Amino acid sequence: MKITAIRAVQCPPPHPAAESEARRAPWSAAGRVASPMAGYPRYSAHRPSWLPTWGSFGCVVEADDGTAGFAFGDHGRPVAAVIDDYLGPRLVGEEVFATEKIHDMAVRMCAPFGAAGLASFAVSAIDLALWDLKGKLLGLPVYQLLGGPARGQLACYATGGDADWYVELGFNAIKLPCPYGPADGLDGLRSNVDLVRRTREEIGDEREIMLDCWMAFDVDYTVRLAEELRPFRVKWLEECLPSHDLRAHAELRRRLPWQTLATGEHWFTPTAFQHAVSEGLVDVLQPDIKWVGGLTSLIHIVSIAQAAGVTVIPHGGGNTAYGQHAGLALPGIGWTEFFVGSAPGVSLTDANPVPGLPTPERGVIIPSDKPGFGLDTDPTQLPPYTAG
Repeated sequence: MKITAIRAVQCPPPHPAAESEARRAPWSAAGRVASPMAGYPRYSAHRPSWLPTWGSFGCVVEADDGTAGFAFGDHGRPVAAVIDDYLGPRLVGEEVFATEKIHDMAVRMCAPFGAAGLASFAVSAIDLALWDLKGKLLGLPVYQLLGGPARGQLACYATGGDADWYVELGFNAIKLPCPYGPADGLDGLRSNVDLVRRTREEIGDEREIMLDCWMAFDVDYTVRLAEELRPFRVKWLEECLPSHDLRAHAELRRRLPWQTLATGEHWFTPTAFQHAVSEGLVDVLQPDIKWVGGLTSLIHIVSIAQAAGVTVIPHGGGNTAYGQHAGLALPGIGWTEFFVGSAPGVSLTDANPVPGLPTPERGVIIPSDKPGFGLDTDPTQLPPYTAG
C-alpha cells in the first residue's frame, strides 16, 4: 500500500467553551516565567510577548485506499511550507508501513538546511500522521503497534503555577515555572527560593516538587539556586541552560553531582540525546514527541536511554495523544507530564480543546483504545492550511 498524499491542513474545530466556572485567573495569564530573554526588559515580564505566533496546523498522510492519518503540528507557517513544498511531494509513493525508511528519508532530505529546529517539527508531524494511518489501517491503537501496554495507566505530574488547584485535582507531583533568572539579581534568587518554600509548605512532604527553568540560567546561577533549594527536596531542576550549549551542561554536571538534572525538550533528533547519555550530562531526558522527529525518534531515544539506565519523561507527554500512547507502551518512559494552563475551577475535560483526547482524573490518564491515536477527527474533511 502506497502513500498518495502528504499535506498540511487546518486544525479541526476545538471543543465548545468550558462549562465549569473559573475561580480566578490562571497563573499563565500574567505569571512571570524566566526565559532566555529575561535580560531584556522589553520582553522579560511575560514570556508570550516574544514567542512565535505561527500557531498550530494539521498534517494528513493518505494511503491509496483512501484511509488518512492525522497529526497536529506546531509553528504552522514555516513548518507547513516544509511539508507542502518539500518533504511531502518527495515522500509520496513510499510504502505506508515503511516507517523507519520514511523517517530516515525525511531527516536526510533536511540536510541542506539542517534537520534540527523547524525541520524537525515538520518531520515529526509527518511521522505521527503516518503512525496514526498505520493504526487505522490495522484497526489497532498505536500503543498496540508498539507491542502493547507496558502499564495499565499513566501516572501524571502537573506543570504550572496553581499548586493548590493541582492538589485538589489529585496530582501527587508538581513542576513549578521558575519566575526569575540571573538578570533579576539577589532579589530574584530569593523570590525563586521563596516560591519553592511556600509551595512545599502548601503541598506538604508527601508530594514531589520540580522546577522548570526554561533555558534561562547560566552555570553559576544554577549552582547557587540548587544549593539554596536543598532544604526543600526539589526532585529535579529542568532545562536550566541554553539547549545548544553542551559544554555548559557538562560543567553543570561536574559542579552539581548530587542534584537530579533534566532537559531535552529543545533538543532535536536523537543525536543530542546520544551525546548527553554517553557523557553522563543529565539524569532525565525530556524529548517532545511533536518536535524531536515524532514517535520514531522517540523510540530511538528511549532505547538509547534504557541501555544507559537513564529515565525518559517526554515533554508535555500527557497533553497529546502521541505522548499518551508512547507513555503507555514504552517501558523506558517513567512518568507523564501534564501542562495545566487553564484557570482553577475549570475541569481538565472542559479545558481540553482536542476532541477524543483523554485528560487526567485523580492524577492518572488512560489513553484511547480506538484505532490510530484515537482522535475524533476526520482528516479528509479538513481544508488546506493557509498561512495567516
